[in-house]
Amino acid sequence: MSRRPRNQRKKARSRSLPPGRSVTRRRRERATDSTFVDNLSLPVHRWFRYSAGFAAEWARDLIERQRNAGRRRVLDPFAGSGTVLLSAERCGVEAVGVEAHPFVVRIARAKLGWRESPAVFRDYALDVLERARERDPGDCSRYPSLIERCFPAGTLARLDALRSAWRAAARACSASDLTWLALVGILRECSPVGTAQWQYVLPNKLKARPLDPFEAFRAKVTAFYQDMVDRQAERLGPASIVHWDDARTCRSVGDEWADLVITSPPYANNFDYADATRLEMSFFGEIAGWGDLQESVRRHLVRACTQHVAGLTDETFAVLEDPILYPIASHIRPVCERLAAERDQHGGKKPYHTMIATYFQDMARTWRALRRVTKPGCLICCVIGDSAPYGIHVPVEQWLGLLALAAGFRAVSFEQTRHRNVKWKNRKHRVPLHEGRLWIEG
Repeated sequence: MSRRPRNQRKKARSRSLPPGRSVTRRRRERATDSTFVDNLSLPVHRWFRYSAGFAAEWARDLIERQRNAGRRRVLDPFAGSGTVLLSAERCGVEAVGVEAHPFVVRIARAKLGWRESPAVFRDYALDVLERARERDPGDCSRYPSLIERCFPAGTLARLDALRSAWRAAARACSASDLTWLALVGILRECSPVGTAQWQYVLPNKLKARPLDPFEAFRAKVTAFYQDMVDRQAERLGPASIVHWDDARTCRSVGDEWADLVITSPPYANNFDYADATRLEMSFFGEIAGWGDLQESVRRHLVRACTQHVAGLTDETFAVLEDPILYPIASHIRPVCERLAAERDQHGGKKPYHTMIATYFQDMARTWRALRRVTKPGCLICCVIGDSAPYGIHVPVEQWLGLLALAAGFRAVSFEQTRHRNVKWKNRKHRVPLHEGRLWIEG
C-alpha cells in the first residue's frame, strides 16, 4: 500500500483537531479534565462536590480561547452545580445555564452568589450558628429513616438546630442562600457512615473521623468567606444566570442567543442522577424516601437510567419509531433488540433497551433545542462517554453526532481523552469504554 507524503499526512491529522486546538495543547491536557477532581482546590467550585462535573480550569481555558475568537455568549444546558458558569465569569463573558434537577439548580444559584459582601454573609451565617447553639433540642423523630441511619442522635440534634435556625432567619438574599449551601456542604462530612459524594449512601460502612456539626459549619463559613474575598479581588465580569429548565426545550433561552456551548449531558450508564442528592433532600424534608424521587426529580431529567423508565418497557419499540430517531434507526434498533433479549437472561431484568431508546430520543430533542438557541457558526463541546449495558456496546458519541447533524449542525468530530473500564474490570462486563469531547460546529 502506498503512503501519502509526510506533509499530506500531517495536514490530514490537523483537520481532525477541534477548532482552536494545537497538537501540543491537546497532548498537555490530562484525563482529569473530564472529572470534578481538580475543582476541589478551586475557590467557589469546591463549595459542593457534585458527582457529575468536569475540570473548571479546562472549561476556563476553552472559554478564553473562544472569546479571543469572538465567541462571548456561553450556554451550558446541563449546568449541574455551575462549573461552566463560574468559569465564564472569570473570563468576562456572558453565560446562561439550564439545569433540570431542582435541588442541584439551587446549589448552582447559591454558588453564583459569591458576589455577596463577604462580611455580610459571614455575619449572617455566624448569627445562624449562634441561634442554633441556643436552641433547645427539637424532635428529630420526624426525619426519614435514611437520616436516622446516617447520623447519631447527638449529631442529628445539632444539624437539626442549624436547619431550624437557618429556616427561622431565611430570606430572599444571597447571604441566606450561601448559609443554606454551607449547611448542605457539611452533611456528609458529619455523618459517620459511608456517604461518599455519589448516589449511594452506605450506612453499614463507617468513617474514621466524622466532624462535629457546629465546628464543621463554622469552618465551612470561614472557607466560603475567604473564597469570596479572594474571588472578588479578581476580575468580576458579567454575572452568570442559571434557570431551572429542561435541556430538551431550553424554553428560558432566546433564539440564537449562544455562540459557544460547553456541557456534559448524562451518560447512558444507568447512573441515577436523581439519587445523587437523596441524603440532602431527605434532610431538608423535600422527599420522604427513595420512592419520592420519581415525581420530585426524575421526571424532569433526561432519561439515562433504568429507574427513569419504569413502566415504559412496553413502549420501547414505539419510541424507536419516533421520526426524530430516524438518523440512527438502523443502528439503535438492533442494539435495543439485543438488550431486550439479553434482559431475559438476568435476574434483575433491567430495561436497558428502554433506557437506550428514550435516552437518544431525549438527546435528539436536546440537539433540536440547541439548534434553536445557538447562532449560525456556533461551537459546541460536549463531554461524553460510551456505554455497554449487559456488555453490549453503545457508541454514544457516534449516534449523538448523527443526531446533531440531523438537527441542523454542520460538522462533528470526537476527541478521546481517556479510557474507562480498562485498569479495573467491571463486574458486569469487560467491554473497554472511553470518554472524550464531541465537538459540533454549526
